[in-house]
Amino acid sequence: MTGRAEVARLRKQLDDTFERVRDLMGDPDLEIRSDFARYLCVLVSGYLERALVEIILEHARSAGGPTLQRFVEVHTRRFANANCQRILSLVGNLDPRWRTDLEAVLKDERKAAIDSIIALRNRIAHGTPPGITYHRIREYYLHVQAAIEEVAQVCGV
Repeated sequence: MTGRAEVARLRKQLDDTFERVRDLMGDPDLEIRSDFARYLCVLVSGYLERALVEIILEHARSAGGPTLQRFVEVHTRRFANANCQRILSLVGNLDPRWRTDLEAVLKDERKAAIDSIIALRNRIAHGTPPGITYHRIREYYLHVQAAIEEVAQVCGV
């Protein structure tokens, strides 16, 4: 499975996880709810990174031959810490106009959500527990989904 189909599969998987966690949110134990919010934060950041790579690879598959696809695959394999600046840089390397187009939509709440998800994930990974809630992560996730759709549209995927 590649490109948009893989992004849809990843999104479905994450949506299902959000539903399972939402069902547990009646638990009065605040630590458990906090643990799940951190877990979802890590999953959302992973989804963002994997979805972006799939979109870029789909563009390479449709726009060029196997050598271009291999080149893009190698150069996106380690794409991480997908804050807005890194996303704009990645897309701008393909086409500077795409970067300009994305800059127009990856701003305000979307930019804040994406940058916050990545910063929170890094804090979690380095042992600094962030104060984050399920509802905030869910809100960020909706902005991440919209941003991924914008990237796919700009890349013609």
